[in-house]
Amino acid sequence: MQNTLIKNIQIVNENEVKVADILISEGLIAKIGQIEEDNDIKVIDGSGLYVLPGVLDGQVHFRDPGFTYKADLYTESKAAIAGGVTSFIDMPNTSPNVMDLGKLNEKYELASQKSLANFGFFLGVNADNLEEIIKLDTSGLLAVSDDGLYFTKKGNLIADRPEMMEKLFAHCKSIIAIHSEKEEMVVENEKLFRSRYGDDLSVKHHPYIRSEKACFEATERAIKLAKKHDARLHILHLTTEAETHLFDNSKPLTEKKITTEVCVQNLWFSEKDYERLGTLIKWNPAIKTEKDRQGLFKALLEDKIDLITTDHAPHQLEEKEKPYFESMSGAPMVQHGFTVMLEFYKKGLISLEKIAEKMCHNPAILYNIVKRGFIREGYFADLTIVDMDKPWTVSKDNILYKCGWSPLEGETFSTKITHTFVNGNLVYADGIFDEKYRGLALKVKQ
Repeated sequence: MQNTLIKNIQIVNENEVKVADILISEGLIAKIGQIEEDNDIKVIDGSGLYVLPGVLDGQVHFRDPGFTYKADLYTESKAAIAGGVTSFIDMPNTSPNVMDLGKLNEKYELASQKSLANFGFFLGVNADNLEEIIKLDTSGLLAVSDDGLYFTKKGNLIADRPEMMEKLFAHCKSIIAIHSEKEEMVVENEKLFRSRYGDDLSVKHHPYIRSEKACFEATERAIKLAKKHDARLHILHLTTEAETHLFDNSKPLTEKKITTEVCVQNLWFSEKDYERLGTLIKWNPAIKTEKDRQGLFKALLEDKIDLITTDHAPHQLEEKEKPYFESMSGAPMVQHGFTVMLEFYKKGLISLEKIAEKMCHNPAILYNIVKRGFIREGYFADLTIVDMDKPWTVSKDNILYKCGWSPLEGETFSTKITHTFVNGNLVYADGIFDEKYRGLALKVKQ
């Protein structure tokens, strides 16, 4: 592997921005500072550009195995890399669901063959395998999660089963990452709106069916039970301002037992966008009000929210454009999430240092991942280079998702990812991919 030297680049890392050089050797960051050029070193001129640690997206649905007509580990990891994401954590609701260590290992093996980015996976947990999960030593896992498993059958949401949470929180030693809504409340809301409007319901009612109350009461109960058992609870994809007040910012992330995240789309969209985009922005939990959007942003800046993720969940366009009750929930975001956050930076709403903290540092800290998430000597050279003054427009010509669409189509952004390094390999440069490399499994510190 040829050494690479990035010269005179603005490094965004660990709450500061400084101009320096970065030497990459044998897949690692060998040196940071003022470094002399050498004939045997490939040099990239970083003048005027910025480099951040590669983004670690802590929640995606890459649909592989089982739903590869929508997406797969190759296509979506490629899209991720074009968006500056060098590592991802995929949810267990593939087919078959990842409910045991055998299936988990099979998924890691599949990713080692197909993924251009680094990869990690959660082990699924629900009522069907709870007894097996609590017998396992889960300390070496990234997390166990029920996310997406409610699509398999009703009653699979942990947040809806307090007796199940009691047992899981009392025995499971890993992070427990949950989808937090009261399912029975959502079902009652569906019945109510059907009685008023019939089956021809508008998607604008989605945030009232998957309501603030359904989210808040589920999260409040889960946190109470987690504290009772001193469990490690992570609430996935927070969507309401009300829920943000349930979280603490008095401790550093390394000391927190109760954590949460916000998805990029919940910072970008609000209920006013349903009129324009319809079911294309139908997610579970739902995108809610402008008040919620602003409240989530405020909580993010105040460190009540720990991570920024995308919940990347691609479906074919025809699956999304169906009537409300038939339309699939979820949308593709992994190629564009980092760019959206950079747009907020350009608007003066968030600092680059805070973006690096929430999208790069904190996922690595929360999931205890070995040598990633920071620009440090001896760490893996997962790096994303950004031109802060290079406008471009999202279009079908540059969307890399297998499903071929994005709810951001037509949006013009003012920053562009120019280079992405994965494990020291320049996998993406000015729109060109080098696909001879494969990502590595994310390792948990023991």
